[in-house]
Amino acid sequence: MASTDGIDLYLGLDVGKGEHHASALTPADKVFDRALPNNEPRLRELFTKLQAKHGMVLVVVDQPATVGALPLAVARDTGCRIAHLPGLTMRRIADLYGEAKTDARDGLLT
Repeated sequence: MASTDGIDLYLGLDVGKGEHHASALTPADKVFDRALPNNEPRLRELFTKLQAKHGMVLVVVDQPATVGALPLAVARDTGCRIAHLPGLTMRRIADLYGEAKTDARDGLLT
């Protein structure tokens, strides 16, 4: 599979206090879409497995501080690239779809 800018998999996290919703896309397909507990071992396990199977992972969160700080720190520590999608930008993207807010959709948009 050819990567774009060295990224093989894009992992969007709609972060939350108790759990996150994670959606992962390769250039060809959605490969992961489910709730994920907000704890370091589970995040580390997911990031490590996705990298082993797909290559370089870009983790994108909708909130880089508070509840988003742990996933970003674990992603960076496991060798993933990280990014933040500002809330206003995310809302504008969501408006294009014209759908109600859901964690699963927000994870995919992130």
